[in-house]
Amino acid sequence: MRRLPPYKKKGRIIVYTGDGKGKTTAALGLAIRAVGRGKKVAVIQFIKSPERTYGEHLIFQKLGIEMYQMGAGFTWTKTPEVHRQALKAAWEFTKEKVLSGMYDLIVLDELNNALAIDRFPVDDIVSVQDVLRLMEKRPPDLHLVITGRSANRKLIEAADIVTEMKLIKHDYEKGVTAMKGIEL
Repeated sequence: MRRLPPYKKKGRIIVYTGDGKGKTTAALGLAIRAVGRGKKVAVIQFIKSPERTYGEHLIFQKLGIEMYQMGAGFTWTKTPEVHRQALKAAWEFTKEKVLSGMYDLIVLDELNNALAIDRFPVDDIVSVQDVLRLMEKRPPDLHLVITGRSANRKLIEAADIVTEMKLIKHDYEKGVTAMKGIEL
């Protein structure tokens, strides 16, 4: 059996998508693994707002993982213009971080969700084509992890690894709210 050479310098594109729970959790697990191996990591969250406190942010401060909550929350919580401004700032910030050459792994949390917004236009701020161009321009050894529901087919095709989380059951369907330490 012929063995393929290991990835040495080629960064991977990893996509976690689907309706099930665990997309962000999986990506953050990779971030912890990378830091454990001495890698420099950043996490940019496109939907989560800095107005709320999330458990991952608290521990990442202790671990030295840079985390940036750039969103304005769920799309129905603020005006479209507030969300558009937040998305524009997040995308500009993302391009800087990705092209800086300072990181080994960057998680773009809920970017799929942002790209799939249909309540107001976002393509003029960030489009799937913009993301694909950034993937091509990134430093060759940078790993990018993109999470969120509704991953675009073109992003799935461009990725090296794609995992779809499938919802089987979640007590949210019964009206149970998000729980600290599990969803928050």
